Amino acid sequence: MKKNWNFIAGAFFTFLVAVYHVAVVIGGADWYRASGAGEELAAMAEAGSLYPPILGSILVLIFLSWSFYALSGAGLILRLPFLKFVLIAISTVFIIRGVYGFFVPVIVQTEYVASMGTSFWVGTSLMSLTIGLSYLTGLRKNWAYIAAKSS
Repeated sequence: MKKNWNFIAGAFFTFLVAVYHVAVVIGGADWYRASGAGEELAAMAEAGSLYPPILGSILVLIFLSWSFYALSGAGLILRLPFLKFVLIAISTVFIIRGVYGFFVPVIVQTEYVASMGTSFWVGTSLMSLTIGLSYLTGLRKNWAYIAAKSS
């Protein structure tokens, strides 16, 4: 099987998303604000609440696991369980987030959404859509491998 550069790119960029979330947790309240996580999480971080770092850590683990699934789909690491289902789900989540994010600032008129700014929504939507499409393209290229022995 040839290397699937779409999955490799998806794994790399999903890993960068995980690293970014680590930086936000380490950076504290100002990073929560700058990342678009909102004033509420920033205030909780300033108050010493464990909720923001726990939430951030959960997101990091999710994105890291998604990176491993992309590498598994590319055939670079061992075959992970439920590979086909998980890769389809990851692709779907990223694509949905990418598409709906373009419309959030127009449809959802809240202070929280407005505080993040249009550039946040457009930027994160472009990133999500790009990552989701790389997973989808990877699925198309390696479908036979991914579908084989899938549960």
